[in-house]
Amino acid sequence: MTVVGPFGLSVRDQALEADVQAGLAAVEEGLLEATKSEVPFITEAAQHLVRAGGKRFRPLLVMLAAQFGDPYAPGVVPSAVVVELTHLATLYHDDVMDEAAVRRGVDSANTRWGNSVAVLTGDFLFARASHILADLGPEAVRVQAEAFERLVTGQILETAGPQDGRDPVDHYLDVLGGKTGSLVAVSCRFGAMMSGADETVVDVLTQYGERLGVAFQLADDVLDIASDSHESGKTPGTDLREGIPTLPVLRLRERAARLGLAEDLALCELLDSDLTDDARHAEALAGLRAHPALEQARRDTVRYAEDARSALAPLPECDAKLSLMEMCDAVVHRAG
Repeated sequence: MTVVGPFGLSVRDQALEADVQAGLAAVEEGLLEATKSEVPFITEAAQHLVRAGGKRFRPLLVMLAAQFGDPYAPGVVPSAVVVELTHLATLYHDDVMDEAAVRRGVDSANTRWGNSVAVLTGDFLFARASHILADLGPEAVRVQAEAFERLVTGQILETAGPQDGRDPVDHYLDVLGGKTGSLVAVSCRFGAMMSGADETVVDVLTQYGERLGVAFQLADDVLDIASDSHESGKTPGTDLREGIPTLPVLRLRERAARLGLAEDLALCELLDSDLTDDARHAEALAGLRAHPALEQARRDTVRYAEDARSALAPLPECDAKLSLMEMCDAVVHRAG
C-alpha cells in the first residue's frame, strides 16, 4: 500500500492512487502559479506558506470526491486550488488575530513581515482564488461565496462568544461548523460537482465533508492538549496559552458547573490566570491531560467522525468510498 495525503492515508487501488497523486501534483503547480506576482515581494509573501508544506487535506478530498464522476474533468484541479488558496488565506489572517509566531514549523508571516503585510497577503490569496473561480462558472462562485460567509460568520461568533443562556459547547460546535466544516464541505462538493457526479452524490459528499471538518478540528483541540509535538508545528498548549476555549476546556468548565468539585473549580481558576507564565502553563496543561474532560473531547471527536462515516452509506461501494471512510479512522487516530 502506498501512502497518500495527510495522516498516512493509504490508497489501495493503484489506479485511484495514480489519479490522486497526479491531481495533487497538479494542485501544487497550480498553487505556485496562482501565488506569483509581478512584484517579487508579493510572490515571496504569498508563497511563504505554500512552500512550508501542509497536509493538503482539502485538495485530497476534492480528488477523492471527483472519483464519483469524471476525475479528469477540467474543473477538478482548479477547484482544489481554490479551496487550498482560501484555506491558506485564512491562516494568514488567523495568525494576525492570534498573534501566532510559528505556522507549519516556520515563522508566521506576521512575525516575519508584520501584521499589515500578513493581512494584505491573505487578501491577495482571496483575490487569486476568486479569479480562478470566475472561470468555473456562476454556480461555483455562489457555492464558494456561501461557504466563505459561513467561515467568516463562524470566526465572528467565536470572537463574540455565546449569547446569554446559550450552551457554550453547542456554540463552539456551531463555530467549528462555520470556521472549519464549511470549507471542508466545499472541498467535497467541488470535487463531486466539477466531476459531473449526480446531485444526490454531491449532497452526500457535502454532508460528509461538513462532519469530517468538525471532527478534524476537534482532533486538533485534543492534540493541542495531549500531544508532545503538534502536527501544525505549534507547541503543545498553544491554544491554552492564548486563552482560546477549545473543547477540552469547555468540557472541563461544563463539568465544574454541573458537579462543583473542588479540583475542577481549582483547575478552572488556574486556566483563568495568566498562562503566559511557563510554570502556570505547564501546570494547567498537566491538569487537563489528566482530567476526564480530555477523554470527553476525544469521544466527541469520535462521534463526529462516525457521523461523517455514516453519511457515506448511500454511495456506491468503491475504492474512493473506502478511502473516505479511512479518512474518518485517521481523524480519530489523531485524537488518540
